[in-house]
Amino acid sequence: MIDKLRNEQMDILVQGILSLKTPDDCYAFLEDLCTATELKSMEQRFTVARMLLDGKQYSEIVSKTGASTATISRVNRALMYGADGYQKVIKKIKGE
Repeated sequence: MIDKLRNEQMDILVQGILSLKTPDDCYAFLEDLCTATELKSMEQRFTVARMLLDGKQYSEIVSKTGASTATISRVNRALMYGADGYQKVIKKIKGE
């Protein structure tokens, strides 16, 4: 899938993201790049991924995040069959 997204413009966007040094810089960039709804959706999916990796059940995830079961299933599918992006970031955050 990522190969379908990869092109010169996406490479520049990725380089821009990698250039951010502080949380404030990251917040400012994300605020300009995304709508509040898009950011909240990304936040929710990331929270769902963390909870799934911690072994939480769908019912608990729904009640704690408000995510739909469709969203949880989509994130779970990414965790099982995706590019391991969630896992890589979560491991870095945990210091592993």
